[in-house]
Amino acid sequence: MTDGGPLSKRQILAEKLRKRRERKERMKKFRAIKKARRAAREAAAAKLAAQNPTRPAPAPAKPATVTLRAGIKPPLTLKPDATKSAPAGTLSAGEIDKVKQRAIDALERDVADLSRLSAPTGEQSVEIERIRREVDELKREFYIHLGAWQRLLLARHPQRPYTDDYIRLLFENFSEIHGDRNFADDPALITGMAKFHGQPVMIVGSQKGRDTKQRLARNFGQAKPEGYRKALRAMQLAAKFGRPIIVFVDTPGAYPGVDAEERGQAEAIAHNLREMSRLPVPIIITITGEGGSGGALAVAVGDRVYMLENSVYSVISPEGCASIMWRDASKAEIAAEALKITAPDLLEMKLIDEIVPEPEGGAHNDPEATAKMLDPFLTRALAELSQFSARQIVDQRYEKFRRMGQFFA
Repeated sequence: MTDGGPLSKRQILAEKLRKRRERKERMKKFRAIKKARRAAREAAAAKLAAQNPTRPAPAPAKPATVTLRAGIKPPLTLKPDATKSAPAGTLSAGEIDKVKQRAIDALERDVADLSRLSAPTGEQSVEIERIRREVDELKREFYIHLGAWQRLLLARHPQRPYTDDYIRLLFENFSEIHGDRNFADDPALITGMAKFHGQPVMIVGSQKGRDTKQRLARNFGQAKPEGYRKALRAMQLAAKFGRPIIVFVDTPGAYPGVDAEERGQAEAIAHNLREMSRLPVPIIITITGEGGSGGALAVAVGDRVYMLENSVYSVISPEGCASIMWRDASKAEIAAEALKITAPDLLEMKLIDEIVPEPEGGAHNDPEATAKMLDPFLTRALAELSQFSARQIVDQRYEKFRRMGQFFA
């Protein structure tokens, strides 16, 4: 609007040209950032080659990687001087990703502004649609090439679907089971019976909570000994009645408080590991967000282990690893890359079975679509495992976990 009246055709065209110039400037910034990142990778590769003269230097076009697991790649020694910040004027990978995200958001706003033009002509409509396709392509490329740290942030997104969302979207007739018949009920873990496409199943899942009040009540998804004992009680009940068990894992880890230790946190986790390996019914695990250390593994001994595309599964958090290795939690991004916590890394190491894709931008953008993508994986796994006897299921589960980590065998 200009002076209370509609924009003229000339003003609309001028505005369109201004938007186009701004978009070209943003694309120039994108190319400059990519060039800076490539230069930083080459500098890092040269530095590593200088520090390790006996080891061949990695290809300059790829970032140098380090690993804390033996067997997949020749491990490099993690030294404090190898993690020094980049020289002034260069950006870290995390900062570059943030700049890209802001630029994509700005382009999306521009497309929305252009779409609101009153009665756009055919030529303008074609141009708007072309820009929208370019923005969609940029978003797709951005989310495909996310680093470990960015995937961890997506896994921790507060709007990511939790167990109660999957129960609502995938199951029917859910009846919750409370308490461990020993001490108390733990809201950090949800257990209960339900039907999946008409088949009775047992559900076990982590629950973090949406707002501050819920998170405090759920202890941020960190289970205590009574939570793991409740989960085991539910799973043993499922084994008694021959019901498959479906587990959703999204926890930063077991609760490390004094009260949990007093009631036998380590013993509860170890007991679950032993007993789950012996249950004579199919167990299907899905890592939906964070899979943190023994707190996740205590309910994740299963016949099929799936991970959502932007979930993580690790023996320790990147912040904890950085604090131990370098006495500096700010190096968590470096630790995240070294720990190999993402779904593609774990699939390569054969620690999980399959990766479940997520909607564009992450599961938090469309929980319903995420549930629909997960549904066929659960259906197929149940159909495959139902063909085996109880003895075969237990034997295959044992062999599955015995093979893990045998990279040189």
